[in-house]
Amino acid sequence: MTADVPHRTTSSRATDRPGDESPFALGLLLRRAHWHAAAVMTEALRPLGIELRHFAVLIVLVNRGPTVQRDLAEATGTDKAGIMRVVDDLERRGLAVRKAVPGDRRVRAVEITPQGLELFDRAHVAAEPLAEHLVAELGPGEPEQLTDLLTRIAHPAGGEA
Repeated sequence: MTADVPHRTTSSRATDRPGDESPFALGLLLRRAHWHAAAVMTEALRPLGIELRHFAVLIVLVNRGPTVQRDLAEATGTDKAGIMRVVDDLERRGLAVRKAVPGDRRVRAVEITPQGLELFDRAHVAAEPLAEHLVAELGPGEPEQLTDLLTRIAHPAGGEA
């Protein structure tokens, strides 16, 4: 006679419903949360005339300083052609400039302008109430806990992500 171990005849169906035990559930929930957060942040940026893809590049430029396009593409998860379009958009708006890299005539570094820094700061002010609304369903201390957990997933101690 066999042990009283339940035998699954079908595999778990991946969903993002609360309580789903599928191995894909966490990824699907993170994706849904990302879509929701992106929609909220898109609304914050809309009056400023930029999109999340533009703001992602501005974040890298603020954090790293002048950055070559290849590194911008990697940091934002954008392909080479996509990053060129974003930088072109930022240049047209006066938010960033391309500058020659000493020692390599072919490479250009992208640098945020004073206007880009001003818009970056205005975006944070505009996003504050929307970000608060995004976590309004969480209890005291939970927004910070969520941030900590997501940071550990996004930036594991071993440096895998």
